[in-house]
Amino acid sequence: MSYIPDPNRYSSMQYRRCGKSGIDLPAISLGLWHNFGGVDVFENSRAMLRRAFDLGITHFDLANNYGPPPGSAEENFGRILKTDFAAHRDELIISSKAGYTMWDGPYGDWGSRKYLIASLDQSLRRMGLEYVDIFYSHRPDPKTPVEETMSALDHAVRSGKALYAGISNYSAEQTTRAAAILRQLGTPCLIHQPKYSMFERTPEKTGLFDVLGKERIGCIAFTPLAQGLLTNRYLQGIPGDSRASKSHGFLKPKDIDDRRLAQVRALGDIAQKRGQSLAQMALAWVLRQPCMTSALIGASRVEQIEQNAAALANLNFASEELKQIEAILA
Repeated sequence: MSYIPDPNRYSSMQYRRCGKSGIDLPAISLGLWHNFGGVDVFENSRAMLRRAFDLGITHFDLANNYGPPPGSAEENFGRILKTDFAAHRDELIISSKAGYTMWDGPYGDWGSRKYLIASLDQSLRRMGLEYVDIFYSHRPDPKTPVEETMSALDHAVRSGKALYAGISNYSAEQTTRAAAILRQLGTPCLIHQPKYSMFERTPEKTGLFDVLGKERIGCIAFTPLAQGLLTNRYLQGIPGDSRASKSHGFLKPKDIDDRRLAQVRALGDIAQKRGQSLAQMALAWVLRQPCMTSALIGASRVEQIEQNAAALANLNFASEELKQIEAILA
């Protein structure tokens, strides 16, 4: 049976302008870092993508190395795009990235022009696309001049293989420099993708958000739920199918200690009083930032996408709630 999207898919999703561009992104976007690779159940991945689009989630975020194995998330997405979303390609924002190890030898990692352009060509083949909407430098390269990396992004856009350029994991100072170079080249930086959550506040502490506001660059936070730690999933131990149980995630069993779990429980009490789950409150907290365009969620089942999208029903915080949250996180 062919897929027919929900005709009301745009009625409940909120969309936000991405920096000073002409692009609106959904406040909740779906990342394919985990649970969409070759080791995962294909029909579950397909069901999650379908349900996300039915909820108005138009942005699907990938990278060359997503899987495992690396590249398999793009391959699976390409299959689903062909069977389910081909008629809706122009309704979607599809992104990919390059910057982490993808193949052997000196040209399969970091930020050289050679690596970025070759990786983008591979990503397009895997997904069966002529272009991606956003192509990111996934991380800064300390050994390659930032001018070379940014010129590769500029080339990707000018060649028609990408519509917009983005960066991820760049510091405030690196972002300022990268944005200036891209502006000089005539390909403005559309968006920055930093790691940000209640438990990871580096972007606000180091001035990155100030830079993004000044430069009018969009922002999309990855791991806004701290890879599931900002949910009730780990309160009774580490589930066998959780990210903390897998070797390729950031979250490790050692990170889930008594102090952190006490914070999770206290935050959960505030969320309950707000009529939200902890995950929903954590997403609302991320989206409160003035420069924040979208929160990038991951999911292992359809219900998680539905629950996370429901966070948009209550994005407002009373000043007293924010004070209580700060006291817990201190």
